[in-house]
Amino acid sequence: MKEKKITRYYRKANWCWKHHIPIIPGFLMRMCRVLYSIDLPYTCEVGRNVEFQHNGLGCVIHSKAVIGEGTQIYQNVTIGGRNGRGHPVIGKNVFIGASAVILGGVSIGDNAVIGANATVLEDVPAGAVVVGEKAHIAKYVDTKE
Repeated sequence: MKEKKITRYYRKANWCWKHHIPIIPGFLMRMCRVLYSIDLPYTCEVGRNVEFQHNGLGCVIHSKAVIGEGTQIYQNVTIGGRNGRGHPVIGKNVFIGASAVILGGVSIGDNAVIGANATVLEDVPAGAVVVGEKAHIAKYVDTKE
């Protein structure tokens, strides 16, 4: 699967940042913000095959967030901090619906589904489906079998 331009810009900026090349990472991050309306810092960790649907329109990602491989993120998603309470860690193959908010030092397990407009403030186990204004588990599938 070919990566979209957003993640290519991110990977170039992240590579430059890791190799202590100045100016370029900030320039590429601002270019993404202007062209795609996404705040994707070069300091966060984004796994392979992460898809920002609708070109990541309106997404805001914490500078220390970790996003696992194969995750799908829809528009207007916020993955951010919560008054010094850490940063989110998203597992592999997670689906994050439109306008979902994930705040603080929470862990989202592999293969979890975060429904549209859900507000996640607590850890989500692997294989769970969470929905609601204050997210609660609607369905749980044991993935350890």
